[in-house]
Amino acid sequence: MSKAQKNGSFYESVLKFFDNAAQHTGLHPGLLEQIKVCNAVYKMKFPVRIGNDYRVIEAYRVQHSHHRLPTKGGIRYSQRVNQEEVMALATLMSLKCAIVDVPFGGAKGGVTINPWDFTPKQLEKVTRRYTTELVRRNFIGPAIDVPAPDYGTGGREMSWIYDTYRALNDDDINAAGCVTGKPVSLNGIRGREEATGRGVFYGLREAAEYAPDMKKLGLTPGIAGKTMIVQGLGNVGSYTAKISQAEGDVVIVGVSEFEGAIYNPKGIDIFALLKHRKETGSILNFPGCKNFPQKQRNKVLEMPCDILVPAALENQITKENAPRIKAKIIGEAANGPITSEAERILLKKGVLIIPDVFLNAGGVTVSYFEWLKNLSHMRFGRMDKRFNQNTYARLIDLVETMTGKTVGKAERIFVARGADEIDLVRSGLEETMITAYESIRAAMKRKKKIHDLRTAAFFTAIEKIGNDYLAMGIFP
Repeated sequence: MSKAQKNGSFYESVLKFFDNAAQHTGLHPGLLEQIKVCNAVYKMKFPVRIGNDYRVIEAYRVQHSHHRLPTKGGIRYSQRVNQEEVMALATLMSLKCAIVDVPFGGAKGGVTINPWDFTPKQLEKVTRRYTTELVRRNFIGPAIDVPAPDYGTGGREMSWIYDTYRALNDDDINAAGCVTGKPVSLNGIRGREEATGRGVFYGLREAAEYAPDMKKLGLTPGIAGKTMIVQGLGNVGSYTAKISQAEGDVVIVGVSEFEGAIYNPKGIDIFALLKHRKETGSILNFPGCKNFPQKQRNKVLEMPCDILVPAALENQITKENAPRIKAKIIGEAANGPITSEAERILLKKGVLIIPDVFLNAGGVTVSYFEWLKNLSHMRFGRMDKRFNQNTYARLIDLVETMTGKTVGKAERIFVARGADEIDLVRSGLEETMITAYESIRAAMKRKKKIHDLRTAAFFTAIEKIGNDYLAMGIFP
């Protein structure tokens, strides 16, 4: 199957998931069609001088839904990028924002290049030219459309976008809100880099708390001690693995990356593995692990584990390998890692699939916090950190006076500290992921004909977006 066909099947899978959930909503077919389609698709081609040559770059920006503004979604740099892939990702963004109650419409961008073929200076040229094209067509702005990092991009690219937008809109006092995922020194927010991976951890941890659901899988409640295989050690996969191990006592037993995969049923120290990869350039030959060569790296997905976390690209679990998956829980950290055909097979096997449209929403949630910070022009915690710290200190003094006992210095510092920006961001993200999972699970229990979390998540999002349109009076 060609890359174009694979990307097409990704979009088709998203539409199938949408249709499967839409039938349970009772909304008018015309309204469902409006929610389903992409409102605006902008395809562009522009020249960039690379050395002594000129490259014609193909790029996209898709705004899926304008039921709320601005629209929001990342920009990915990849040779795989095409229009249908970006449309699929934009569609998921609309639903994702609705599920976690972030007041954005969905969008997505893509530039069809391999970023590792370019020098930083050349990438800067491409990024600034792409941003200029978006500005010309009114496809970017703090109240219009707010990009963010995605596969192949990061804080560096977002800082170039911000600087280019600001240069072309020097009278926009809220210019910093035109893009999120910026470095903290350029009006970014602490906790954004880890946000998607931390959100994945919070979502998995919450799912594992429900004893009846775990009993069906033959597992005990709680995430501690459960075994996990992670596909992809990029930003999302590495943070998911690190936080799951450090804060959830999860046992990482398998890891897959571009160069191959490793497996050790006794556990892998993810921090030591990341150090090993930095020193050697590969995860292979990590002490105590079985190696899978590059061509067989996806075989590790079929090894025994409690939780499988695909954190790479779409279409990694298909009807071909789904029957051999042994995981009891699959947490979709990537977008669209399971095809619709594979999902049917996995659900018949009783696998609990925690869908991407919910699980990787940590990135857009913390992007929302960054956007709010940019519009308010104030760092979170600045107004109340010291007040809270002094209040807690006085409470400790009161307890000491009433009990006659003295609280130790270390304990006093721990209890009386006020919240920094990172504490507030993590707290807000944790609350968002827990509340969203509860609502999805409640929808599945309420709608007797819905039997899986993805359909429940899509149903929840479609219903919320539909209510927005109905409130506007567009669809009586």
